[in-house]
Amino acid sequence: MVDVTLPDLGGEIEDATISFWQVEPGELVQQGADIVEVTTEKATFKVQAPCTGIIAEILVLEGEVVSVGNTLARIHEEGG
Repeated sequence: MVDVTLPDLGGEIEDATISFWQVEPGELVQQGADIVEVTTEKATFKVQAPCTGIIAEILVLEGEVVSVGNTLARIHEEGG
């Protein structure tokens, strides 16, 4: 299982709001594909899948605020 975490977005950004999930549990994703859009006070960012696999679960819902480094979702890695 691979965790999808909110990456360091640069500067002094410590948290972001989940704007839109582009995937659903059970969906196959490719490594590097955009899977979730997050918004900060200054910009909107897209978080990519760290591996190819199936979205196992989404842990943070749209509209919720999450801190950098926190787990957003989990992926069952392909072949794992």
